[in-house]
Amino acid sequence: MKKIWSDLNISYNGSQLRSLFCYLQNGVLGDSILSWVGPCNVSLDHMVDGEDVLAGAEIKADNMLHFIIEKFDVQLFSAVCLQRLFAENLVSYIQAKSKIKEISHHLVRSGDDIYFKNKKLNISIATQSPSSSLIHFAINVDGLGAPVPTLSLQELELNPKSTANDMMSIFCDEVDSMIRATQKVKWVR
Repeated sequence: MKKIWSDLNISYNGSQLRSLFCYLQNGVLGDSILSWVGPCNVSLDHMVDGEDVLAGAEIKADNMLHFIIEKFDVQLFSAVCLQRLFAENLVSYIQAKSKIKEISHHLVRSGDDIYFKNKKLNISIATQSPSSSLIHFAINVDGLGAPVPTLSLQELELNPKSTANDMMSIFCDEVDSMIRATQKVKWVR
């Protein structure tokens, strides 16, 4: 899995969650994770979570740390597993790196979302295209402009770019390790 940080301030609207986005935008072919900081405002046209569509939910914030993960040769169930693994790894990362222990040690992961009390840290969705599975995972940088109470990297005193690079490395190592685990086992007779 390849990782790339982009210094471009891309406004995420949901249209970026598509096959080959990382390749066509950054020349990175194959399994990849791309990260950047920018605003978020997902229109109903690009909303892929049926619950959010039915609820007419607003998915927006002024400043988020975005990740788009593209994994080929896996089905949607596996993508959801990777999405939740990313969330769990993020909880562990925050608990290890944040100096704000009264928050970081009380984070709760529920599915693919991370909370401190009623404050939500992230948004996330996994979906599938005809050629790959895709995940969008975004973390509040400062919590401004969101329609719900938020927890942010700013409150946790974590730098977005450092967090992005560390999380991309952790995730790539996890995926590469899982792939190696599938390649070293013998058939059972």
